[in-house]
Amino acid sequence: MAREFKVKDLEMFKFSNEVKTHGYKQSQADHTMFIQHTGNGKLTVLIVYVDDIIISGNDVVEIKNIKKQMAREFEVKDLGMLKYFLGMEIARSKQGISVSQRKYTLDLLEETGKLDLSLVSQYMHNPCQGHMDPVYRILKYLKQTLGKGLFIRKLEDRTIKVFTDADWAGSIDDRKSTLGYCTLVWGNFVTWRSKKQNVVARSSAEAEYRAMAHRVCEFSLLLNKLGLINIYRPA
Repeated sequence: MAREFKVKDLEMFKFSNEVKTHGYKQSQADHTMFIQHTGNGKLTVLIVYVDDIIISGNDVVEIKNIKKQMAREFEVKDLGMLKYFLGMEIARSKQGISVSQRKYTLDLLEETGKLDLSLVSQYMHNPCQGHMDPVYRILKYLKQTLGKGLFIRKLEDRTIKVFTDADWAGSIDDRKSTLGYCTLVWGNFVTWRSKKQNVVARSSAEAEYRAMAHRVCEFSLLLNKLGLINIYRPA
């Protein structure tokens, strides 16, 4: 289960000290995540973003307890089961969890001046029709795919898989290469990215190795987090 709370004037230092006194450990890979393990494999996780807190886990007793403790120390508002967080809409069913950005996308379409797309934004100084056409195409795509999203299922697959690749000198403007990667945990997508490399690779092998090095760094952080919640254990 996962619930969302809003805490008025949340002081991160005070909050972290408070939850630590109740047996929670702060993740070194992500200082906004706090974890508590209790007996029989029970787990409670707190995730903090500004003044919003997600409480998740399978220890119902501890979740009720930490809610009471926070209410004593902070001005807390219980928003109920997690439905919307950081632009993502979350819905649950017996089959799994669906995540979409329908509301966030609608907001972007209403105020297209706030559309933040780094690639097409390179030409904002003096755009011509050739620069605007891709922007219109992106907006059209967003409008036609409002209902699309991720569906996270409980699968038999218990592996963690990483895929990475890179082109070579694909950018016609500066001849830099573009890397791409994705990560699947238990058969479900959890991270993905496409990014232009910072330097010009002198060979396709160099572009590939840079992509792999970039992916390994982020993957190490992910494994650290998964280890904290007992999803991953190094061999």
